[in-house]
Order: sequence, then C-alpha cells, then structure tokens
Amino acid sequence: MTTLSSRELNQDIDRAKEAAKAGPVIITDGDKPSLVLLSFEEYQKITELPRQLAGALGDTRTETEATHPQHVTALSLVRELLSTMQEVREAVREGRHKVHP
Repeated sequence: MTTLSSRELNQDIDRAKEAAKAGPVIITDGDKPSLVLLSFEEYQKITELPRQLAGALGDTRTETEATHPQHVTALSLVRELLSTMQEVREAVREGRHKVHP
C-alpha cells in the first residue's frame, strides 16, 4: 500500500494514479491519514458487496441506501434476531424448550 502526503499528491498526481492501480493509496494531511485513493475497479468491488448482501437478505431499500455497510450489518442482525426469536417461540410451543420465569 502506498502512502503519499497531500503535497506529494499535488506535485505528482500521475504517480498517485499509477499507485492506485496496484492498491489503495493513503493520502495524509500532516501525519494523519485523511483520504484513500482507489481505482474504479476496487471501488466497485467495495460497493458491490453490501448490495449483494442486501439482495440476499431481501432488502427493499434503494441502491444508494444499500451501499452503506452499516445499514446492511444492522439489517442482517435484526433479521438474525427475529429468526432466533421465531425458533424459540416454536420450540416453546412444541415443548422442546421450557421458559423459566
């Protein structure tokens, strides 16, 4: 992974673009990372995964909303919790599990 200062980026954008073809480029302000430069291909990979997960979960949100990983993660946790609750209800109803007060 390549790291460039903001100054280096401004002075040699071609170097940054070339480095981004090989992997993410960290851009720093002072000593702190502030930006990441990605190839478009890498960006597509990153944004496609949440959409695929959302589709697999039957998510009905818009494509823009589905690209936010925190939404997909929260949705999957809620669905998992609901599924577990349903399994427990069925087990209690069928006498396979006893509820203790």
